[in-house]
Amino acid sequence: MAMVGGREGIEEGVRGGDRQGPLCDVVIVDCTMALAGPFAGGLLADLGADVIKVEPPTGDLSRGIPPHPKDFATPSSAREAGCDYGGYFASINRGKRSVVLDLKDADDRERLFQLCEQADGLIENTRAGVMDRLGCGYEAIARRNPRIVYGAIRGFGDPRTGESPYVDWPAFDIVAQCMGGLAHINGPEGGHGFPAGASMGDLYPGTLLALGMVSAIHHARNSGEGQFLDIAMYDSIAYLCETLIANYSFENRVLGPRGSGHPNLCPFDIFPTRDGGVAIAAPGPKHWEALCETMDRPDLMTDERSRDLKARVANRDYVTGELETWTLAHTKAEVTAALGGRVPCGPVNTAADLYADPHMAARDMIQPIDLPGDNVPAAVMANPIKFTRTPARRVSSAPTLDEHRTQVFEEYALKDNEPAGD
Repeated sequence: MAMVGGREGIEEGVRGGDRQGPLCDVVIVDCTMALAGPFAGGLLADLGADVIKVEPPTGDLSRGIPPHPKDFATPSSAREAGCDYGGYFASINRGKRSVVLDLKDADDRERLFQLCEQADGLIENTRAGVMDRLGCGYEAIARRNPRIVYGAIRGFGDPRTGESPYVDWPAFDIVAQCMGGLAHINGPEGGHGFPAGASMGDLYPGTLLALGMVSAIHHARNSGEGQFLDIAMYDSIAYLCETLIANYSFENRVLGPRGSGHPNLCPFDIFPTRDGGVAIAAPGPKHWEALCETMDRPDLMTDERSRDLKARVANRDYVTGELETWTLAHTKAEVTAALGGRVPCGPVNTAADLYADPHMAARDMIQPIDLPGDNVPAAVMANPIKFTRTPARRVSSAPTLDEHRTQVFEEYALKDNEPAGD
């Protein structure tokens, strides 16, 4: 049998039912809430891990965030009827199992320790010191299971890996995007910056946490040694914006809001059409020539303002204007049909466009999920990591609050006096 957290697993190392994927013998205790941490846990669940979501009696604070299904109910009434979560929660907590543990209660803390004794990892995203004050910090858990990997997302990191003057500051996605430099290079040129449309200050740290957990669990299984790791939201966004440091250190150049173009490449922009926008990227000579031929503008290949990349970057307004004249005479579909396969291009898609795109269907990227209560099935984005031998599991529904208490307690031999909250 496979080894799980230092103990033999059941069903050839798989707990939590019929799971598949490269991490099907991994057990993760997920004490996260909101977005960054749950996104990490969702990635691990997609790849087959048994992710046990440990929630306080009131549930993850994100359960009530819209969009709501028809049968939406508050967590307190979910056991009687209806659905106690919206689309926000469903999208990032799919495939997990939920149990309620009040970590302020000694008996529930002991149950958490018992779970951790049989787990490969625990993840949480509280502020530094919160879990320690509850008696559930890394050192306390590692005493019960020295092989466990304890992963944390903090706004500004954890003192265990490096002191920060901001360690006690709360942080949200927009704070991380601004401090990490991402907001400064977004938005129209000459502005003060914009946050990205997606919550990159949460999603990217969550992605890195999932990678860090897999790496540390690999090490623990080879060495028998667990460890603490943390991801700072600030660090993550700065890392994502590596071009800021490269430009500043090499040329003392402070990049500002870039609009929709690129500071060092041209054309590399979003161009208007009759019914929306299209990305066109043709900085190299081969693609530039193909673009000029398609536009029936061979003169642009010899014009001193546009004949090579250096000239095009220096004369960006001229080049952009010539391309806009052409794209505005066509629709998105016409531009992509003319350029597709020859010049890197793509339409600016809406959610409706994604649903209709044959690529999304071919790659099985939008998958249906069933919702509790009297609700029609909804859909969420599937995991984009595609394996040939160990495919990621099909997307399954997010759990209602404490839905898997009896199941998890039986599988992990936890004693239960009575259902939490009763």
